[in-house]
Amino acid sequence: MVTQSYLSRNVCVIGAGPSGLVAARELRKEGHKVVVIEQNNDVGGQWLYDPNVEAEDPLGKCTTLKVHSSVYDSLRLQSPRETMGFSDFPVLVKDGRDTRSFPGHRELLLYLQDFCERFELREMIRFSTRVENVRMLNYGDQFGKDLIWVVKSIDTKNEDVLEEEFDAVVVATGHYSHPRLPPIKGIDGWTRKHLHSHVYRVPEPFRNEVVVVVGNSFSGQDIAMELLQVAKEVHLSSKSLDICEGLSKVISKHDSLHLHLEIESLHEDGRVVFVDGSCLTADTIIYCTGYRYTLPFLDSKGIITVDDGRVGPLYEHTFPPSLAPSLSFIGIPKKIIGFPFFESQAKWIAQLLSGKITLPSRDDMMQSIKEFYHEKDLAGIPKHNTHDIADFEYCDKYADFAGSPHVEEWKKELCIAALVRAEVDLEMYRDFCYEDYELLHQNSTLAN
Repeated sequence: MVTQSYLSRNVCVIGAGPSGLVAARELRKEGHKVVVIEQNNDVGGQWLYDPNVEAEDPLGKCTTLKVHSSVYDSLRLQSPRETMGFSDFPVLVKDGRDTRSFPGHRELLLYLQDFCERFELREMIRFSTRVENVRMLNYGDQFGKDLIWVVKSIDTKNEDVLEEEFDAVVVATGHYSHPRLPPIKGIDGWTRKHLHSHVYRVPEPFRNEVVVVVGNSFSGQDIAMELLQVAKEVHLSSKSLDICEGLSKVISKHDSLHLHLEIESLHEDGRVVFVDGSCLTADTIIYCTGYRYTLPFLDSKGIITVDDGRVGPLYEHTFPPSLAPSLSFIGIPKKIIGFPFFESQAKWIAQLLSGKITLPSRDDMMQSIKEFYHEKDLAGIPKHNTHDIADFEYCDKYADFAGSPHVEEWKKELCIAALVRAEVDLEMYRDFCYEDYELLHQNSTLAN
């Protein structure tokens, strides 16, 4: 009997957030040797709440940020805990902790710490270490030949610098840290207080102020509603006045909350002028306008670029065709049920590196990417939305790449029920008793 032997690679994972942790686990399960490099002093990534902020850079314009997390103190999950978690490690209710279906951010951090302990991942992680540079040692050789990657890192406690060689690098640095600012006339000359939601933590600093919140996303809505507790007035600036029923109800209940179209210009005297010609004088502007992908450490010789939020070319949001599978990205897609999707990515990457499965040819992957970009362009979807998924069928297809389990149908239904409920009851949807919830919860318990 002939036993198939697979390759064991020396792999560097950059980041110990959810995607980096599950990547480390799946790589080790597949027989690879793994080193995880994490700039913070603990696991968690975005979920490692930091009350400190970028005080000297409130708009987050610097390439190197001192604070990674963008989580604010009151943040709660947007989806029920039953839809979160990895396939074999659900986010269970535990005594003495946050037992709500939509828990706060600390519960997710505790979950990730539990995950780390359960699968003994800490031994692979170097904390308080920042990756300075990632480059190809044998760039210029034929790409069919195995690449060697040199990773330069620095211990931020003692400033020791280390250079190491790896067979593969998995980039798991997340995408909710570096602010994306809107192109507003006069933004650089604004002399009053303004900041990106990346540095927002609590509402108290805005007491008795007139605050403009730019962006009608989940974070914009959350922060605007929280500011109502302390601010004199809150003005929410949105691309459209066609808003959901839930937000309309909130506005009708609070005389101090107002809706506006986008900002046309900002002025040194504090005036904020909107595109419809209306204006007001504000004390503070908070930009809830999303984030941009940055890869300042990666020297790919121009093979990988970030163009207005599009990281590419990437086959299935993961592999650059000419460097695959030795370089991969995990956690870039948005508008997904994150943890299960990251797990599917991790399994796929691990099996490809071992040689258990293979990718299409480089030409076929590039053709697939070109067709994907063309479809986006025809649909009028801007580049910065390239990695928005919002499609359960695609997630299922992705899971099939490495034989990962599909997200159960009852979890999809529960996730959709929460989104629908948020549309009509923005203030209370997280605490709503969902129809058939008890049955769904029983299914969750039986399945695990």
